[in-house]
Amino acid sequence: MATVLKVFERWKEFLGERVKQAEKAGMTEETISNLAFQIGEFLADKIDPENKEERVLKELWDVSDEQERKVLAQIMVKLAKANN
Repeated sequence: MATVLKVFERWKEFLGERVKQAEKAGMTEETISNLAFQIGEFLADKIDPENKEERVLKELWDVSDEQERKVLAQIMVKLAKANN
């Protein structure tokens, strides 16, 4: 059985569900994007990518400066919302 982290489509759905919950709880898009940035920092530092999509995201993250990483986090929030 594939886990959420191993199947990228499931990962996007999972993120979309979390974004939807955060919005229902009253979080602003800016707050959600800031949290996505913090999570991205943690994942890039502590977690080995499980699939090729995550590997690409990590490589993009690793070559980006802080501002670019914040943009990547915002894009991931948009992608998650589009898949929910």
